[in-house]
Amino acid sequence: MGTGSLMTKLDTFFAQNSFEEPHLVIDLDKVASNFTNLISALPKATVYYAVKANPEPQILSRLKDLGSYFDTASITEIKLCLSLGIPAEYISFGNTIKKQGDISQAFELGIRSYAFDSEEELQKIARLAPGSDIYCRVLVDCAGADWPLNHKFGCSTTMAKELLLKSADLGLQPIGLSFHVGSQQTQTSQWDNALHQIQGLYKNLKEQGIELSTLNMGGGFPTAYNANVPSIAQYGEALTIALEKHFGANSPRIIIEPGRYIVGDAGVIEAEVILVSRKNAGDEKRWVYLDIGIFSGLAECLDEAIKYPVTVVGKEADTKLGPVILAGPSCDSVDILYEKFNYQLPLDLKSGDKIRIHATGAYTTTYSSIGFNGFPPLSCSCI
Repeated sequence: MGTGSLMTKLDTFFAQNSFEEPHLVIDLDKVASNFTNLISALPKATVYYAVKANPEPQILSRLKDLGSYFDTASITEIKLCLSLGIPAEYISFGNTIKKQGDISQAFELGIRSYAFDSEEELQKIARLAPGSDIYCRVLVDCAGADWPLNHKFGCSTTMAKELLLKSADLGLQPIGLSFHVGSQQTQTSQWDNALHQIQGLYKNLKEQGIELSTLNMGGGFPTAYNANVPSIAQYGEALTIALEKHFGANSPRIIIEPGRYIVGDAGVIEAEVILVSRKNAGDEKRWVYLDIGIFSGLAECLDEAIKYPVTVVGKEADTKLGPVILAGPSCDSVDILYEKFNYQLPLDLKSGDKIRIHATGAYTTTYSSIGFNGFPPLSCSCI
């Protein structure tokens, strides 16, 4: 489904449905086509959809029907997947930071695949989920990612080796390594760099009696926002070449964990302009306050990391534009979306105008607060 057909479908939905608060709409056909395109680009990989990106049940059900597996970050996400008829063997517990009670519950529910990146976490899994498959997350470079993930998660390759050797003595099944090159990764070469860093560990561990069967290459595949990014076919080609370069004919089973790529450009938020003002009559830039902000779903605007395309409903293409600062509605000075990036909106913009924030299908409803300042959480429809 192209951009034009997506917008036609969403235009029709918004024309037929009115919302008093900001509302996200997800096109399930676009979700499905993104999944299919990813499978075509990396046919040898097993896709584990990152549920945290958008856990709407209709999205999960559609992906289940397409044969997806699922990467979960919490016991709540695990229970949601199971409630939709997703088999336990199609679910991994990919968060490396898990409460003991959650590991116990997950094991009781049939989950047998767990990530870790520290000795204490390994000991917890061994005690509470005996005999399970485990994979160790390794720290890799996230240069080129708009939303890096290389500081909080992962361990060194030296520590990974020691922990995987220990895991077998603890009665667990060490199946492989995992890494994540950062969310919204715009450099296809980063997967090659990560494989260069870890490929020797597979050979080294095999020599010591542990043959790792799996390599989890994480997510990072981007959504096209305001900047041009490589196509998913280009990512597939780059990853295929990198795997051949570092593993040859002995490549392990490949897992990928896309979230943003699957749902990002399948969603559009419609919101409302609350106020257009200036701090000084002579200021060139207007302040445009929306009824959605950092705390109501747009947390990835922090530091202007993710730059969503913004359009105004009902304005002609030749409408005269001017620079703006975009901000949210809350009584918090952090709630500024874009101040440095050059957003241009119509000069005749006024309170009550509707705006669309595009490519917002990922990490919006899940980042929305449950009621900061009394504003309701971001609602969602799937069509």
